[in-house]
Amino acid sequence: MNQHQEMMNRVLKLALRGSGKVSPNPRVGCVIVKENKIIAEGWHREFGGIHAEADALLHCIEDPKGAIAYVNLEPCSHVGKNPPCAPLLIEKGIKTVVIGMKDPNPLVSGKGIELLRKSGIEVIQDICTEESLWINRFFNKHIVSGIPYIIGKIAQSIDGCISTKSGESQWISGKESRKTVHRLRAEVDAVLIGKGTALADNPSLTVRDVPGRNPLRIVLDTNCSLPEHLQIFTDDYACLTIICCSKEMEESSRVVSLQKKGIHFLFCDTDDSGKIDLISTLKSLYTTFHIGSILAECGGKLMSNFLQFGVLDELHVFIAPIIIGNGISAFNSIESNLLRDSYTFSNQAVLKSDEDLHIIYTKKI
Repeated sequence: MNQHQEMMNRVLKLALRGSGKVSPNPRVGCVIVKENKIIAEGWHREFGGIHAEADALLHCIEDPKGAIAYVNLEPCSHVGKNPPCAPLLIEKGIKTVVIGMKDPNPLVSGKGIELLRKSGIEVIQDICTEESLWINRFFNKHIVSGIPYIIGKIAQSIDGCISTKSGESQWISGKESRKTVHRLRAEVDAVLIGKGTALADNPSLTVRDVPGRNPLRIVLDTNCSLPEHLQIFTDDYACLTIICCSKEMEESSRVVSLQKKGIHFLFCDTDDSGKIDLISTLKSLYTTFHIGSILAECGGKLMSNFLQFGVLDELHVFIAPIIIGNGISAFNSIESNLLRDSYTFSNQAVLKSDEDLHIIYTKKI
């Protein structure tokens, strides 16, 4: 491993410290090296806070003039909530900037690199690019498409059942797998379920047993008919709950009652069958609540909809060492008569989770 790769690996670790705190901004780290010695480290610490490059420069232990700056994402060149970083690196006399990936944001893409090079700074690109793309996969999708990055979570038996025929599903997966799901919750902006899951499980959808902040909680409930005694309405985190219902419910007494309890609402378009229009709702969640990533912990029908509409970006499957038999599958509402019509994913990792298997898939492009 050469120095550029070694330093970029350190940058990526720093960037991950912003997980759950900087969204919908990207996770970015920065290391500044002078005469083969690290003289500063920084990262984007919170949404609205200073960027990683500025944070690192603020913590320099000596003059950064003539140093190398390592950053996993192209330095910005436009004014947002903070001043742009490319001009700051130029001002401080940085000699070389090593970048993990180009910024996909149309406001930035390539402009920061161009500005640095025009000023005489050497720019080295595409160091640890795959890793850089991975840690900012949420940002890379939503900044271009306006749709949040969607992660699906499924706990199933060896024979592919997510519940018994009677609907019993707690708990198929083991304790370690459930802790992993809580880590995922802490990383994303929101957790999403449908009305059926809310009624069947009465979940809290909070982060427990692992460090991290609680995500927003999204429930799709077209007619706003869920009972008000559910945990998502009555616990200490009711202000994190967002109900997505049809626009026809906007003036209903149920909505007014829940709003008084601090529940948020998104009034959505519906499709020809009267159900919430999924794509327009996802776009509205992004624009209205700045939700850039969602963990879908929903039932099979809603998960199938994410798949069929082409917005399921990542799938975490936890396989428990049990066989249920004649149970319910996560995708039993989907039919493919020919293999070429099937939905295809790439296998990113196969991990052991105590007695379970944890397989991570991503959408094949």
